[in-house]
Amino acid sequence: MTLNDPRRRNMMSPAMVEAITAAFDELEQDEEVGAVVVAASGPAFCAGADLGDLAQVSGAGGRTREEAATSLQAIYEGFLRVARCPLPTVAAVGGPAVGAGMNLALSCDVRLVTEDARFECRFGQLGLHPGGGHTYLLSRLVGPEAAAVMLFCNEALRGREIVERRLAWRLVSAGDLVEEAVALAGRAAAVPPALSVRMKASLAAAPGHDSHEAAVRHELDAQVWSLFQPFFQERLAALQARISRRPE
Repeated sequence: MTLNDPRRRNMMSPAMVEAITAAFDELEQDEEVGAVVVAASGPAFCAGADLGDLAQVSGAGGRTREEAATSLQAIYEGFLRVARCPLPTVAAVGGPAVGAGMNLALSCDVRLVTEDARFECRFGQLGLHPGGGHTYLLSRLVGPEAAAVMLFCNEALRGREIVERRLAWRLVSAGDLVEEAVALAGRAAAVPPALSVRMKASLAAAPGHDSHEAAVRHELDAQVWSLFQPFFQERLAALQARISRRPE
């Protein structure tokens, strides 16, 4: 899925949110889709929410707080829809990902970045509190201190720094970005989709476990379920056959 509004730097406009939602609805209904790459056209990945839209939903725009909350949640849906995708997702980030655009990248399971990629919160600079779970998405990956510097001091991370701060999996060349992202997603798509859905749910639940034993109990049901799936039995039989053919 490619964000394609380069003139507006792929801002999270109402039209963009609607397009993202429709695209993911369609992709998830396609049984041939096992993983999703989120890419972008133009020099920016996503420049965040439209400042004009933010002005309209603010007190200066004559809105009540309840109306402002409803409008903001509509903007959030652009990246929350990606976060809710039960399939593995890979973000291919080759330019600035700012504010809500950074949320979009962080809502994906894996990120590949280029030297031109830039992750920037920018909320404090605008006098705007972070939204859409930004503090959660950021701090769980970089830790509280780095998150504080990025939020309070508007410290942007670029290229290799993004990988070093554990906000992306790998740095790749700009010319290979989408190809590398598709290849990585292809490896994820080779896992049976029903299994991917269960594994992704377990990863999401992992931070909530208060002990190793709790994680063991959570995973037991899912692993027993997989033992009885045809795809496990077929793959196990194929592996056993390959092993039996190996020379002594």
